[in-house]
Amino acid sequence: MNDTETVRVVPVRHYGRWLTALLVVGLAALFLRALLDSPNLEPATIGEYLFKDYILDGVVTTLWLTLLAMVLGTVGGVLLAVMRLSPNPVLRAVSWAFIWVFRGTPLLVQIIFFGFLGALFPRLTLSLPFTGTVFDQPTSVVVTGTVAAVLALSLNEMAYAAEVIRGGILAVDGGQTEAAAALGMSPALTLRRVVLPQAMRVIIPPMGNETITMLKSTALVSIIAGRDLMTAVQTVYQGNYKVIPLLVVAAIWYLALVSLLSAGQWAIERRFGRGFSRGGVR
Repeated sequence: MNDTETVRVVPVRHYGRWLTALLVVGLAALFLRALLDSPNLEPATIGEYLFKDYILDGVVTTLWLTLLAMVLGTVGGVLLAVMRLSPNPVLRAVSWAFIWVFRGTPLLVQIIFFGFLGALFPRLTLSLPFTGTVFDQPTSVVVTGTVAAVLALSLNEMAYAAEVIRGGILAVDGGQTEAAAALGMSPALTLRRVVLPQAMRVIIPPMGNETITMLKSTALVSIIAGRDLMTAVQTVYQGNYKVIPLLVVAAIWYLALVSLLSAGQWAIERRFGRGFSRGGVR
């Protein structure tokens, strides 16, 4: 070929992509039309119940259940992760057994178990030497539906958070710990000031997903009357039999809350990811 000959560049035509996009848009339009044409959707009913007081109370309960379970689960997860990494074989065994039980059984089973804890232990009693009985109450009075929900959600989250946090700690270079020890820092101080801050970049994304999963998992506590959003919705449609519109109300609220949490996760990831790129340190 002559060096002065012009090379004509022909862009590749991706006809398959356009056909696939048109197919997806067409199917989505057909589904949306079928959904709106359904006589059981009842948009008026959705609008009527969307901001009812008891629905909003359920939303608030769902939020604080999620917050409390995540706080307790994260704190307990840090403790379990440190125990898993401990040179003490007893601590490692206890941590492994806890994680094995709560990750190995369905969350629904755990919620029902704590909801019916009174069947296993009818009374909760605390006795101290030389003092006698200082606490004695029926289990059903102490462990209400809400308390059972918090226990089940928190303990379940501890098991998952422990593995996430352990992975984040292991991702930090061991030289960081050695350098901190050389400076005379205690293991606890090294963990708090050196290891965990660097591990956060690895921990935040999966923990953000755990928070979103926890928000949706609170719907399971409706089986023990946990007073959450799903419980409020079920109470209504069991009376008026408008199941589909009320489920749409719940879906709208869950989507709104998950969207807010996703935005918060993005902001936190951006904050802890400063100075790093996908290829490493910038």
